[in-house]
Amino acid sequence: MKRIMIFDDDDDILSICACILEEDDWQVQTYPDCCDLIARVSAFAPDVILMDNCIPDEGGIVATKMLKATDALKNIPVIYFSANSDIQSLAATAGADGYLPKPFDLEVLKTTATGALPANG
Repeated sequence: MKRIMIFDDDDDILSICACILEEDDWQVQTYPDCCDLIARVSAFAPDVILMDNCIPDEGGIVATKMLKATDALKNIPVIYFSANSDIQSLAATAGADGYLPKPFDLEVLKTTATGALPANG
């Protein structure tokens, strides 16, 4: 089963994303903050991560950089998602593998997540 972790401080977005992706056969874990980020990601071993820009405590850029600086986790695709109009630049600064502007179409959410899967996944 495909595994995805979603980090967003908006409970509604976490619920909607989890519901949509679970219907599409994803195993989903959601968090409203980035506390214990490396331990959480290591324990779940997701195939893809969705990372909000405005996420407590470190923020999405710092959190994504932490993931990309960790050898065991650096190859997990991180999709940056935000309502910020400068999301493309933020995603590049963070070192994310892609981005998804908010608000987003639910079909685009599914295709973006699936498209981020490693080729052998």
